[in-house]
Amino acid sequence: MERDVVVAYKKDSVYIKLDCERSVAAEISDHFTFEVPNAKFHPSYKSKFWDGKIRLFNVNNQLLYYGLVGHLAKFCEARDYDFIVGGGIYPATNFSAVEAQEFVETLNLPFQPRDYQMEAFIYAVRNRRGVLLSPTASGKSLIIYLLARFYKVRSLIIVPTISLVTQMAGDFRDYGYQDDCHLITAGESKDTDQLITISTWQSIYKMKKEWFDQFDLVIGDEAHQFKAKSLTAIMTKLTSCNFRFGLTGTLDGAQTNKLVLEGLFGPVKHVIKTKQLIDQKHLADFKIKIIVLKYDEAISKITKDYKYQDEVDFLVRNEQRNKFIRNLSLSLKGNSLILYQYVEKHGQILYDLIKEKAGDRKVFFVHGGVDGDTREEVRAITEKEQDAIIVASFGTFSTGVNIRNLHNIVFASPSKSRVRNLQSIGRGLRKGDNKTSATLIDIADDLTYKTKTNYTLKHFAERVKLYNEEKFDYKIYKVKIDEPRTQTNTLF
Repeated sequence: MERDVVVAYKKDSVYIKLDCERSVAAEISDHFTFEVPNAKFHPSYKSKFWDGKIRLFNVNNQLLYYGLVGHLAKFCEARDYDFIVGGGIYPATNFSAVEAQEFVETLNLPFQPRDYQMEAFIYAVRNRRGVLLSPTASGKSLIIYLLARFYKVRSLIIVPTISLVTQMAGDFRDYGYQDDCHLITAGESKDTDQLITISTWQSIYKMKKEWFDQFDLVIGDEAHQFKAKSLTAIMTKLTSCNFRFGLTGTLDGAQTNKLVLEGLFGPVKHVIKTKQLIDQKHLADFKIKIIVLKYDEAISKITKDYKYQDEVDFLVRNEQRNKFIRNLSLSLKGNSLILYQYVEKHGQILYDLIKEKAGDRKVFFVHGGVDGDTREEVRAITEKEQDAIIVASFGTFSTGVNIRNLHNIVFASPSKSRVRNLQSIGRGLRKGDNKTSATLIDIADDLTYKTKTNYTLKHFAERVKLYNEEKFDYKIYKVKIDEPRTQTNTLF
């Protein structure tokens, strides 16, 4: 019996085009079709304009993301189809560890890259594209720097926040980069003759394809965010960009999102785990203290039928809870980062409560409306302080911001987001001159009434599951929220 054949050709740097029978194309389409998590809550799904699925292969034009060629090969092998790689799809290139070390020596770095950073760099050069999965505080900016310097082509480095634009440029200077990088944030010129451009995705996603044609190398920092529609639009405009790398410390676990990332960048490569970095003393010793706040039965009875948003609104506005967080924050030794979700109805309240009782301690309030220069100033000041408190939104300080001299992180708002929680934890893992350990204080809320478990307590269970998966040490403390309490350091 004659075997079916699937032939793949390179269309451009974004897509491969397949040549196969229509029936085989239908099978490929089914294989690369996935239900989107929580799609049923999306307005398009509710209005029946969308069936809640993502299709990564288009049967009509027979296009598949270039980065999924490896998955396609495995699909064909499993079904005993002949898979033929046509023109333009590059095999891995030879690049030895000796060649890598010789190149690194030409850069005159202030230190030798760690073994896992060199391995990630070598893998990336050999494969020309890929997603490098390396934890927060593992030194991803150095890997980015090595790649940008190695290729010596017009390079676009995309980061999620304004703070990370200036931080990345600062890291490059620290590594010894003599030229200026062109930095793009809101209102800045998009045109430059510089070899390296660093930009937030928000500043460039509306640019026309012709603007993106100038780049031969693209690097997406915090690449887990590239599943968003606007970021995908950026990557699909880079049709002439052969060198494509994503770096992230976390993936959200959804197969759909992982395959979209791999399609846009290339296969995922696990670089190193957070626990390994801690064990090897590259990161600070880390422990988690979980405070479960138990509410009065009468309150639990009132809130038992609350929808999720109603429950969250109750918690963030709860006076006793907010004063508990204030007292906790003021009792902690060292610099502390208090992370919240809602600016006006929670962050502002916490900041005012803490500032009122903080005395001479420096207290900062950071949210999306605070400009990049001010955020960088807060970060720089905190590096020199010993007991500063930063009250910051998850969106501004949970991802990427590098504060080595941070001793405590407090989760003041409930969340079950795997990515957000791991990224937030990463803020405390860097070692500093006066710091060798860090503590996460995770505040959970128990509004259980009889057999009815509240939403945010279920989310807390998801966080504990994550801590177990990552092999983090944690201890749980139970506190009745209706008890008056002026000091919280006795809990620990």
